[in-house]
Amino acid sequence: MGGWSHTGCETSGAFLIPYLIALVFEGIPIFHVELAIGQRLRKGSVGVWTAISPYLSGVGLGCVTLSLLISLYYNAIVAWVLWYLLNSFQHPLPWSSCPPDLNRTGFVEECQGSSAVSYFWYRQTLNIAADINDSGSIQWWLLLCLAASWAVVYMCIIRGIETTGKVIYFTALFPYLVLTIFVIRGLTLPGATQGLIYLFTPKMHILQNPQVWLDAATQIFFSLSLAFGGHIAFASYNSPRNDCQKDAVVIALVNSMTSLYASIAVFSVLGFKATNDHEHCLDRNILSLINEFDFPEQSISRDDYLAVLMHLNATWPKRVAQLPLKVCRLEDFLDKSASGPGLAFIVFTEAVLHMPGAPAWAVLFFGMLFTLGLSTMFGGMEAVITPMLDVGVLPRWVPKEALTGLVCLACFLFATCFTLQSGNYWLEIFDNVAASLNLLILAFLEVVGVAYVYGMKRFCDDIAWMTGRRPSPYWRLTWRVVSPLLLLTIFVAYITLLSQKPLSYRAWNPKYELFPARQEKLYPGWVLAACVLLSLLPLLWVPGIALAQLLTRRRMWRDRDARPDTNTS
Repeated sequence: MGGWSHTGCETSGAFLIPYLIALVFEGIPIFHVELAIGQRLRKGSVGVWTAISPYLSGVGLGCVTLSLLISLYYNAIVAWVLWYLLNSFQHPLPWSSCPPDLNRTGFVEECQGSSAVSYFWYRQTLNIAADINDSGSIQWWLLLCLAASWAVVYMCIIRGIETTGKVIYFTALFPYLVLTIFVIRGLTLPGATQGLIYLFTPKMHILQNPQVWLDAATQIFFSLSLAFGGHIAFASYNSPRNDCQKDAVVIALVNSMTSLYASIAVFSVLGFKATNDHEHCLDRNILSLINEFDFPEQSISRDDYLAVLMHLNATWPKRVAQLPLKVCRLEDFLDKSASGPGLAFIVFTEAVLHMPGAPAWAVLFFGMLFTLGLSTMFGGMEAVITPMLDVGVLPRWVPKEALTGLVCLACFLFATCFTLQSGNYWLEIFDNVAASLNLLILAFLEVVGVAYVYGMKRFCDDIAWMTGRRPSPYWRLTWRVVSPLLLLTIFVAYITLLSQKPLSYRAWNPKYELFPARQEKLYPGWVLAACVLLSLLPLLWVPGIALAQLLTRRRMWRDRDARPDTNTS
């Protein structure tokens, strides 16, 4: 239940509608399929799909590959969180002010041109390159945090479900405690109401954008960990008569309520930050007016500002036009809030600075994110290791601890690319290209595979045997028609969106004329080739294995036909 890399400001009023639709018609039905099929066939994702049909073995291998790719970059985000957590144990917080320049006569120019929070993230944490072509060097502090994150994951999953089960109690309950503290604190901050109004106000025009629907579907997949294969692996340990239907509904609803609960905490803090920024914007404009027109200090209040500006505009239009006045609308500041990693590492860290006892709030916040990230990693790695044991990647005499260690070590070595100066750009590619598209297609193949290959009657009989009741028309209709159709529609809309505009990324470039705005750049050809490879890598297993099975069967038939019939002699 740790889809925090995808949560964030996308969960606004407009986002809630597609989110709920995706939950009811995609999330819960597919979650039920995964739990039921894993529990009935008692195998990991590869074993389950091989049992359904040898031609569908590629779906299981696709899920394993996807889980591996997602675990690679997900633990890199956990490493960033660990870096921030370690930096939170100091007062003042290191992102609270700009560092002095080399002469110690002023502040670093890049920091002054942006903000202390952005400078700490882009320069002191990522030390980001201005272009994806410039890989730069490995940042040793990120490498150490990455090594520590993988070591923690290994220690927690070393024995499989026995150790994971004990650790998960803490990683699941600790975030609820911290969230509750943040909700109480957030609701008492000035501007919290504005943030919550923004959260729950639907903006219907945004619903026409396919990206919002894709984000909603992806958010459901991440928060419920669907199409990763982890649930199939975990469900195989359930008792054969466990009520998996109740599990699917209860867990999905608790998960979504938690997301909503987290949104209340996040948006009350964002409302506070936006109100703060809005007031600072008004104060700068008021100061400009006071200096230009020689008004007494504090003679213009924030409430009177608009009336005074209109009066001055009517009487001294030229003088007012020459002033560097900014448009100060609270809506704009709420709209500017980032999503994804930017929400945690820029927006929230800045908001924390304005709270009394900032380091304590920072420790709580990043401690919560660290445990959330770890609980997601447990599911992801279980989805990789269980099928490897099923398939017999290593000889049986090799202990599970050794296989787990080798997988974690290999993942750590591959993930070092995210500690390069171009690492953040690559992480965005993995997140956007490897995850979203593959999750959609694999989920589609899962639901179609169960409904049409395994057979709806057989599947319903299995559920009746396990739970004591047959699935209602809602389940049968969503599995047969609604879920596949919705997934296919979002997939087609997303491909159409991709074909309309070239793939680009937003670079942090201090030499860019509009800095601190990020520079929009097109991906070079070799990066586009890597994008295509990443998006196809998990899916290539599906036709590849099906073709291999077909050729093997043909060879067997040919050999059988060529063998002389001994009975006719």
